[in-house]
Amino acid sequence: MTATLADVAARAGVSRAAVSRTFTPGASVSPAMRARVEEAAAALGYSPNMLARSLTTRKTQLVGLVSNNFHNPVFLQIFDLFTRGLQDHGLRPLLVNLSEETDPARSLTLLRQYSVDGVIVATSHLPDGFAAAFQAAGVPVVHAFGRVTGATDVVAIDNIAAGAMAAETLISRGYRSLGFMGGPEGASTTQDRLTGFLQVAARAGIPTSASFAGGYGFEPGRTEMVRLLSGPHAEAYFCADDVLSIGALSAAHSAGLRVPDDLGLIGLNDMEMAGWANINLTTIHQPFDAIVTSSIDLMRARLSDPARPVEALIFPCHIVERGTLRRL
Repeated sequence: MTATLADVAARAGVSRAAVSRTFTPGASVSPAMRARVEEAAAALGYSPNMLARSLTTRKTQLVGLVSNNFHNPVFLQIFDLFTRGLQDHGLRPLLVNLSEETDPARSLTLLRQYSVDGVIVATSHLPDGFAAAFQAAGVPVVHAFGRVTGATDVVAIDNIAAGAMAAETLISRGYRSLGFMGGPEGASTTQDRLTGFLQVAARAGIPTSASFAGGYGFEPGRTEMVRLLSGPHAEAYFCADDVLSIGALSAAHSAGLRVPDDLGLIGLNDMEMAGWANINLTTIHQPFDAIVTSSIDLMRARLSDPARPVEALIFPCHIVERGTLRRL
């Protein structure tokens, strides 16, 4: 039979309250008491019942991990970092798929049904209204990979600067007509990366075109590049996401083009797949580890002090040289 809190208390010769305090983070327990209780718990194979504790503390330790981009394999990487990081801090991730969801109120109802203590919005193109709706309802929110609005905690890169970096890189390699291929046109990341890209190209007097794939995925990237290559096209493209770039690379190969001799490509993210030998994508590195770690730290701070000032943490990017652009 499963050992109970009462069994541990009896074996350790302490009260049930002492056992409860021992397994409650932050509770005051003497080192000697803690040692006795932990020794008894180990001997009995006891683990505290988190659901039962939540009835008393009104805290579930559940953090909703919300996204709407499950077709992009880069999020497997991101979710792996988030789930392990949250668990390492005694928090329990609840993965919520909001693909095709358009109503923040319905999403809020879903999260409340599970009594989450907070929400990490882990996506670049869920509308800002979702994070605002969660926060307005009193649910602590951190928006990872989002746009700074001043209303919620945000951990991200400067997407305008990333777009500018892509244009500067292409121009430095001698490309004289540039293309931007983004994800969904309404996504804040698409808009900001395009803004930075166009600003640099305009200053340099370089002809530039812009187009948008139907989503952040391989097939949307391939389909859009097939369309672009069917007519006059740019010498090089900034595909504003690695998986879009991989789709574009596939389309270029199918069209008989050599990359980078006939067509240059640069992505953004530096997902693990981008470094595979058969892909070898030149890209802009987004520091996933730092963004995830900082998002979790902000969530923990927000749970401890809901009234703390809103923060925005912006991390720098850098170019990762591989094989889809001309060398300097």
